[in-house]
Amino acid sequence: MLNVTITESAQGYLRELLEKQDVEDIGIRMFVANPGTPQAETCIAYSRPGEHEESDTVLALDGFNAYFEERSIPYLDEAKVDYSPDKMGGQLTIRAPNSKMPKISDDSSIEDKVNYILYNDINPGLASHGGNVSLVEITDDMHAVLRFGGGCQGCSAVDMTLKQGVEKTLREKLPEILGVRDMTDHSDRSGAYY
Repeated sequence: MLNVTITESAQGYLRELLEKQDVEDIGIRMFVANPGTPQAETCIAYSRPGEHEESDTVLALDGFNAYFEERSIPYLDEAKVDYSPDKMGGQLTIRAPNSKMPKISDDSSIEDKVNYILYNDINPGLASHGGNVSLVEITDDMHAVLRFGGGCQGCSAVDMTLKQGVEKTLREKLPEILGVRDMTDHSDRSGAYY
């Protein structure tokens, strides 16, 4: 269920922006990039006719439609879009307090499930060494492509951490993951733990 507030002032501001595009039936599309991770960003983009997805939730606003990416809806819960006019023209603000919160269910995407495990089970242990790991992508052959950062980048123990820690944990919790691949440049050893 969609629980997003777009204030009247925000609707007025967005409507003016859309009118300047001079495209019939143009709307906005709201989504969260990297949902459920510390890098989550809530975004609003133009949505020209045909650019939205069939699975999007549509909200009819005053003069335009707002489309919400299906995958992002749990992360947009309690989100608020507001506009405050000021001397410099004004500011559109988006507050999405749940965008960074890992949320998974049985029908969550495999990316969301991997991110949940990385940020709740794996990264807390790596943090004691100043390290972290993030998901880059899931390949067609069901391998998780990961990037190590912080103290893990350039660390001599990263291969052991990858195979015996990260891959083992991911495969135990998500049997559909067949393996992991590391795309980190470990030649940069400047912040390495070992």
